[in-house]
Amino acid sequence: MPVFTRPDAEIYYEVHGSGFPLLLFAAGGLKSQLDYWRQSPSNPSAPPPWMNPMADLSSKLTVIGMDQRNAGKSHGLLTETHGWHTFASDHLALMDHLGFRRFHVMGGCIGGSYCLSLCELAPERITAAVLQNPIGFHENRDTWDDIVTGFAKKMLAEDSSLTEATIKKFGHNLFGGDFVFSVSREFVRRCRTPLLLQPGTDKPHPAETSAEIAKLAPNLEIQKDWRAPTHLAESIRRVGEFLSRNTPTA
Repeated sequence: MPVFTRPDAEIYYEVHGSGFPLLLFAAGGLKSQLDYWRQSPSNPSAPPPWMNPMADLSSKLTVIGMDQRNAGKSHGLLTETHGWHTFASDHLALMDHLGFRRFHVMGGCIGGSYCLSLCELAPERITAAVLQNPIGFHENRDTWDDIVTGFAKKMLAEDSSLTEATIKKFGHNLFGGDFVFSVSREFVRRCRTPLLLQPGTDKPHPAETSAEIAKLAPNLEIQKDWRAPTHLAESIRRVGEFLSRNTPTA
């Protein structure tokens, strides 16, 4: 089992295929783990409505899936100062460990916010980003409160040294703001990283948030219809073509 050990975390990951690297951030909120590219977190018995890049793109790219810290098979420290930057540090350290300086990113659900965070914190390293079904704040504060509450139950059961106050502060650091939570509208307006947006349509992934990203981002393409089964083949083709077109030649 490939595990990358950091001073404060153990990150489980898988590497598929060969070629220019693509780092994946799966759906699932604070349960984001690579298996959720293969199955929907809300209905594991049914095929997910999205592609599995570890299978669908590995013929042309080195595709890296990972479980976020404290999700799936990954574990790590949690403090009241942790937030989006903590996850970004894990992402960059993993790619350093694998020997990849520059790479594409693709994220579903919360993964879109991880992608945008890296675009802001390490723009020289991110060559293109696919934002699939991005989360956002729009008349859904209860959604994020419920996610933090569920995460707190899990973490308190696993680590008796944690407190509800610590986890609540951590949750506020992640979801206490608005828009896409991890970056500001002002950043998206000046973001030069090529973006491909596959919009969201439901409460955790508001259509309004995707529309705002599309309006603000200066270097963005959009694929409005992308869900399986009807549009799965076209989604795979479009994402692959977008990443290929934005792969550095040197």
